[in-house]
Amino acid sequence: MSPDPGKYKIAVSGAAAVGHCCNNIEELSKEVGRQIFWQDCFLLTGATTGVPYFAAVGCKEVGGFSIGFSPAASELAHKKVYKLPLDQFDIIIYTGFDYSGRNLLLTRAADGVIVVCGRMGTLNEFTIAYEDRKPIGVLEGSGGTADLLKIILARPHTKRGPIVYDTDPKKLVQKLIAAIKKTKRSK
Repeated sequence: MSPDPGKYKIAVSGAAAVGHCCNNIEELSKEVGRQIFWQDCFLLTGATTGVPYFAAVGCKEVGGFSIGFSPAASELAHKKVYKLPLDQFDIIIYTGFDYSGRNLLLTRAADGVIVVCGRMGTLNEFTIAYEDRKPIGVLEGSGGTADLLKIILARPHTKRGPIVYDTDPKKLVQKLIAAIKKTKRSK
């Protein structure tokens, strides 16, 4: 498959360690990756383990294209220093900016972000996307950060970009794509 530059780029943000996530987190994450491809989009991730890795596996299982953003400055550092996988990504961009810098580049490169489970790094990616007014999808019931966002957003804050919620990966990706289209038309 050759990349089509007109397709939307959707970043999957989620926990690298999934012990606190819902019981079926691996399959849910894979289904998010599949749906991103089946709905004619590209998958972006933090080129890490856990949720992002599972999403890349799902995407690749159905012939999709994924791009990973590494915190490392090289392939060697990606493998040896960060101990991160290479096998499910068509392209890896070695940012050399550690996790916080990688998170910024990942979310800025995306047209929209999907949050699945998560921990502090996922919250960081969420807040970057939120402040940048990016459309965000939240997979409810996946655990961790994803299940805390409604509580956090119930506090007084300045409304930013659209946030959509669903428990079904297919419906969530559909809602996010609709939000991306609406956002792009209004710019």
